[in-house]
Amino acid sequence: MNYDEVIKLLLNGENERVEFKSNFNTGVIETLVAFSNTHGGKIVIGVSDSSEIVGVTINTESIQNWINEIKNKTSPSLIPDVDIIKENSKIVIVLSIQEYPIKPVSTRSRYIKRIANSNHLMSIDEIANEHLRTINTSWDFYLDPNHDIDNISLDKIGDFIRKVASRNQTTINISPIDFLSKLEIIRDNKLTFGAYLLFVKDYCLISDIQVGRFKSETKIIDSVSINSDLFCEIEEVIAFIKKHLMVEYIITGDPQRIERFDYPLDAIREIVVNMVVHRDYRDSNGSIIKIYDDRIEFYNPGKLYGGITVEDLLSDNYSSQTRNKLIAKAFKEVGIIEKYGTGIKRILQICVNHGIKQPKFEEKYNGFNVTLYKEKLNESRDRGVNGGVNGGVNGGVNGGVNEILEYIKLHAPVKSHQLSNDLKISQRTVERNLKELKNNHLIEFRGAPKTGGYYLVNEFN
Repeated sequence: MNYDEVIKLLLNGENERVEFKSNFNTGVIETLVAFSNTHGGKIVIGVSDSSEIVGVTINTESIQNWINEIKNKTSPSLIPDVDIIKENSKIVIVLSIQEYPIKPVSTRSRYIKRIANSNHLMSIDEIANEHLRTINTSWDFYLDPNHDIDNISLDKIGDFIRKVASRNQTTINISPIDFLSKLEIIRDNKLTFGAYLLFVKDYCLISDIQVGRFKSETKIIDSVSINSDLFCEIEEVIAFIKKHLMVEYIITGDPQRIERFDYPLDAIREIVVNMVVHRDYRDSNGSIIKIYDDRIEFYNPGKLYGGITVEDLLSDNYSSQTRNKLIAKAFKEVGIIEKYGTGIKRILQICVNHGIKQPKFEEKYNGFNVTLYKEKLNESRDRGVNGGVNGGVNGGVNGGVNEILEYIKLHAPVKSHQLSNDLKISQRTVERNLKELKNNHLIEFRGAPKTGGYYLVNEFN
């Protein structure tokens, strides 16, 4: 590294990979640890807090003493690269460290990571996750010391095998235990934590999901506590939610009206599957689902995994990492999840297609929460009750944007005059609602003016 490169670092300022120090001290070692636990970085020694070069005084043994101190006070031992830069009688030392392959690294039993331009102590959960990720495994692959083969159901394993065989259009002629051993769900005839959760015979304490129907924040009118194997839990949760949903009727140009639930079942299933697969089962808290009159809240223990933020999820700008690799693999084997990391994108698109407000994703209470709303997207002001359908039917009727959205979904490509004729809506109302749907990026016109028509956005993407 040369003087010009140092000046460039100074101009850009401190960030996730650069820090300035006026002299060598314990803070330098902590920052090297933080860099090694994150993405690597450089420490420029001989620079003041105002980013001015003040230089540092060293002798022939200074650098070696620094290196020895860094090695002795870090575990695993770190050895940074050293650049000595002299300019105008001032000496600047640059210590560079790469991201360490075996994480996390500590100093004096403290584990530190780099966030933006500062160092932060890692929590116990972050330390454990970083270690598991480094050795390319996850908690559910570890052997369960509290349960054995007698605690899982051979019938459930047999059902799992039949689904795998059917999906792959093949025949599996080995015993249930041998098959799970082949997938490393069982090792040396001992259960992993994942095997216990996937195929538990009876009551499972650590897989509990609480589901309730609320009339207010404190008034519960129905509830269920589910503590079974993960595959069954999904079906039981969805069955309970479905029991408390309302059916709405959509009027189209077809002789028979369309019936659908006020919430999209596909989105509910996607959320529940993600809850079960990505939950942090080491957390003593259970998963909680609350069904209100206007929304459904899904809470899961465990924040987003692998340093991903909510903003990353919504922008689809991230590399998916899985907290429970064994569980995810089992769900993928039977086709319940097709591709890692695409669930959020599907949920958003399902809600758009259903014509409801976009769900809310947030980290809270050391977990992850999804709120699915019943509210329709910008319902037309003139929705009214024309056509003999009244207050008990959600989503409006003639003139409502949701009828137009549903009609386009079923009959695309669609022209405005076709909507007016088939839905018995004035051309003026149709044009106004089409404009509203286009402004909200729910539909788009494709093709030439004479031969093209309206489609749902991203329907074929």
